[in-house]
Amino acid sequence: MGRLFGTDGVRGVANADLTAEMALGLSVAAAHVLAEAGTFEGHRPTAVVGRDPRASGEFLEAAVVAGLASAGVDVLRVGVLPTPAVAHLTGALGADLGVMLSASHNAMPDNGIKFFARGGHKLADELEDRIESVYEEHRTGAPWDRPTGSGVGRVRDYEEGADTYVAHLVDVLPNRLDGLKIVLDEAHGAASQVSPEAFRRAGAEIVTIGAEPDGLNINDGCGSTHLALLKAAVVEHGAALGIAHDGDADRCLAVDHTGEEVDGDQILAVLALAMREREALRSDTVVATVMSNLGFKLAMEREGIRLVQTAVGDRYVLEEMKQHGFALGGEQSGHVIILDHATTGDGTLTGLLLAARVAQTGRPLRELASVMERLPQVLINVPDVDKSRVKTSAELATAVGEAERELGETGRVLLRPSGTEPLVRVMVEAADIDQARSVAGRLADAVKSALG
Repeated sequence: MGRLFGTDGVRGVANADLTAEMALGLSVAAAHVLAEAGTFEGHRPTAVVGRDPRASGEFLEAAVVAGLASAGVDVLRVGVLPTPAVAHLTGALGADLGVMLSASHNAMPDNGIKFFARGGHKLADELEDRIESVYEEHRTGAPWDRPTGSGVGRVRDYEEGADTYVAHLVDVLPNRLDGLKIVLDEAHGAASQVSPEAFRRAGAEIVTIGAEPDGLNINDGCGSTHLALLKAAVVEHGAALGIAHDGDADRCLAVDHTGEEVDGDQILAVLALAMREREALRSDTVVATVMSNLGFKLAMEREGIRLVQTAVGDRYVLEEMKQHGFALGGEQSGHVIILDHATTGDGTLTGLLLAARVAQTGRPLRELASVMERLPQVLINVPDVDKSRVKTSAELATAVGEAERELGETGRVLLRPSGTEPLVRVMVEAADIDQARSVAGRLADAVKSALG
């Protein structure tokens, strides 16, 4: 698998790449590394462990719990809950560590392990590196220093976790959702129980689809990566809007009453205006990645809201927000972070706040989302090229310059090397879809010629 920790924890095919032995070893390593760092000093350590409904999560959860308890960490097992719920409970319960077992929007055979530090924040990169190093050291034979007797960790189910999380979500809403009919697509995932409950408590009339997880059907033709079922259900039931989550419910996409998609950029735009109105948008700034649609940038400029852009990945958005104290950020894919109320992307919270804006204004989501116009965007992946020369190739720089002159102020070009594959992503936006396709095609040819 190369380096174990990626941008979102450790992921792989469960029981092939990600085995029970690895899950146990990483958990023991995490306990030892955090102990060395002084996290547990002066008290008996506690960890919150949760998972999504994947069948493999059952044995991986058992391995993680065993590893932590064998290292002297008490475990609160919260069961099937969204990633943001585990992060929230880690902070709310004063735990020293949180562990979430999920591969998010990936297909069912995959799974993953994500660690949270005290407070529910992502572990620092240096701690992840140290955990991986310690894991490798002991995997090859170095014995662990293991507690015995009363020093071993105790395990109990924390059944109040779901209710604690739902109460938190409803409590932070600026207004109720009474009078709204909403369709929820839960992707047969981790939010299948808590998301409908939160919307009900907030006053909405709900219709649920994709809310019958059986361990095998997570993300299968439903959820935020497959919106067709949600679009049809919203129109069929005459709902005001639809909300779609992914497998671990850290992202949210929406559908308006006509069945049209409302993507992460549009959601960010709607929430930015709502938060500024109630003076919750600190520094009148929103954080997004360079992949955000140019229409979002133009809309924020028009509305007098500053846009700070980061590299692609919600971790970079979060880093920028934490460093400068910004309150709102996210990605086009629907990872939206409201830092006053969550330490990670929270799809249920995002959906609730979006619905709250519809209820508060009395305006349809379609109208609210029209604050920005999505410019046509074309993305082409160019494989089998030397991605390391994207920034140094004079031939490619010339081609990009010509494209930018052709597009002018109404378009944009972005060339991005893939972080995991030998390919370059070519993204072109333009006011006209035919122009975007034409320019993207020429740039893809230029990438092949210059870097092939």
